[in-house]
Amino acid sequence: MPAATEIAAALGLMDNVIGVSHECDFPTEANTRPRVTHCPVHNAGLASKEVDEWVRRALREQGTIYMIDEPLLRRLQPDVILTQKLCDVCAVGYGTVARLAEALPGPPQVVNLEPSSLSDIFDDIRHVAEACDATKRGEEVIANLSARVETVRKRVAHVADRPRCFLMEWVDPPFCSGHWGPELVEIAGGHDPLGRKYQPSAQIDWQEVLNARPEIIVLALCGYDVDRARRDYQLLRQFPGFDSLPAARNGAIYLVDASAYFARPGPRIVDSLEILAGILHPKEFPEFAFRKREFATP
Repeated sequence: MPAATEIAAALGLMDNVIGVSHECDFPTEANTRPRVTHCPVHNAGLASKEVDEWVRRALREQGTIYMIDEPLLRRLQPDVILTQKLCDVCAVGYGTVARLAEALPGPPQVVNLEPSSLSDIFDDIRHVAEACDATKRGEEVIANLSARVETVRKRVAHVADRPRCFLMEWVDPPFCSGHWGPELVEIAGGHDPLGRKYQPSAQIDWQEVLNARPEIIVLALCGYDVDRARRDYQLLRQFPGFDSLPAARNGAIYLVDASAYFARPGPRIVDSLEILAGILHPKEFPEFAFRKREFATP
């Protein structure tokens, strides 16, 4: 999965990465590695409602939306497989990978990454480092990321204004954010009245958004970059009562690259926090203004 590849890269292990998922795209070297997974809906150009319907149907009928190239994996002969048990929609399910690993020569060690919070993401970096004999480097990476988080936390400690910020994970149907999403908003100096902190994201009724009256809306659409989010923003504008929201009236709607940042629980999750800090409190975080312009579009 993409986050695992990024963790390996941060640990200086890209030379050891022999295979990646169909979604792995960072760092650049990931694009040169064999891809051992496939998803029919990936880059298929479907509308968000069509994606949601396809995923629900595939999970109901097949139990998964991904396929693993088993012959390729056998040829690669991995010593370690990094996988996840967090979400069957986000990546190949843990059970599928574990069963396949048992049938491979070795068998390879399977490392499960299942974060629900920021600290869990840091723990995952530690787990990968331990499995790959990079413990010292892992602690250095975690220390650096933790220091950046604490810098944001301390600088917003004196800020009285904590705007209501709806971190939206999907538009059609509407989904609130979960897991680490509301935590990022909180650390960055805001409050997500609809978020499910440390819990899976969930479909919500649009009326709940209208009732929450968010002052800021961040479209962090799972798996979508800014261009894809821009298309769904046009759809969101057509929802009944949208223009009545404080965020809409004040032009405080931001589109972010959730594929690279918010939905990817790897080292760049701290970049996501800094992007949020720049959105919520631009005067307090002027050094993140360039990130706001680059990754968030009013």
